[in-house]
Amino acid sequence: MKIVDYKGIEPTRFDNGVAKGITGRVVIGKEDGANNFCMRVFEVEKNGHTPRHSHEWEHEIFFHSGMGEVLCQGKWTPVSSGAAVFVPGNEDHQIQNTGQDTLVFVCLIPKGAPEI
Repeated sequence: MKIVDYKGIEPTRFDNGVAKGITGRVVIGKEDGANNFCMRVFEVEKNGHTPRHSHEWEHEIFFHSGMGEVLCQGKWTPVSSGAAVFVPGNEDHQIQNTGQDTLVFVCLIPKGAPEI
């Protein structure tokens, strides 16, 4: 069993044009013996966004705090604390922060996908 405060995990920073103002942390992954899933926590700064992308695997997202939008089936849908999103494999998607505070979300991916 592992119990951890995600803020104690060293973040990976993404700020490269396709992604803006993102930090990501693997909170539970293969190094912890998680054989089926990886749990990641992302923080999106004000005016930040993830890259617009797609991939073969599905993933599940839970929005912990902040306000934002998710690109889903070609249109932007508002999300905030408590929202959950299912992204099927091969679906184009992106997340952007539309609020004043940091947007924080948890993302689960299956084994075999890049953890961060």
